[in-house]
Amino acid sequence: MTQQPTTDQPTPISILIADDQTLIRAGLRATLESEPGFTVIGEAADGAEAVEAARRLRPDVTLMDIRMPGLDGVAATRALLARNPAPCRVLVLTTFHLDDYVARALRAGASGFLLKDSTADQLIEAVKVIAAGDAILAPPVTRRLLERMAADPDQPDGQDLRKLLTAREIDVLLLLARGLSNAEITRSLHVAETTVKSHVQSLLLKLGVRDRLQAAVAAYDSGLVRPRGHRTGDRTGTTPNDGTR
Repeated sequence: MTQQPTTDQPTPISILIADDQTLIRAGLRATLESEPGFTVIGEAADGAEAVEAARRLRPDVTLMDIRMPGLDGVAATRALLARNPAPCRVLVLTTFHLDDYVARALRAGASGFLLKDSTADQLIEAVKVIAAGDAILAPPVTRRLLERMAADPDQPDGQDLRKLLTAREIDVLLLLARGLSNAEITRSLHVAETTVKSHVQSLLLKLGVRDRLQAAVAAYDSGLVRPRGHRTGDRTGTTPNDGTR
């Protein structure tokens, strides 16, 4: 009997590279295509090309340089992710740790950012995480950026989110916004990891956001989480609730 070929190979992660420098695009392509299960399906030299290519090719992940001529990476990210459904997830590339452009890109819906001097392993892991539907949140530099975004003294006090979410969802969001993984949240709250996953999915739905990073941005923007050292009395919302509502 002739054996039929197997067809259960996983679908490769498709990637679009948007950067105005040819050599950087070539380097990123070489790094990504050396990884099994990755395929680079297109390149773009500016934001307008990135938007057109992403809408046409619908990659899983777009690597988006921030500073490009014409339509920059922030505007391109906003244009892509404002569509419903969005044609891809965006990983921002930058040469600066705390660039204002990065903060704007995160608010526009990017799933994380990566420094251009990151290692090949860091790039590959970031693409895998974002393609899987999660976000790059844990690095301390991301938390510092979020805190910088929330430094406005006239910021709201977080009451809108407290009215929207249950007490336990608030607990989970507070820990998520500090960069904790589901396993770490599980240990902190002494609940099952499946319970944490359920709370995360619920709060993402209620907040109308696509991933953990955007939930964290919402937590900081609402005033639910304040920069460390910011004195706000009992408005900081940094201590998880002991209830299980």
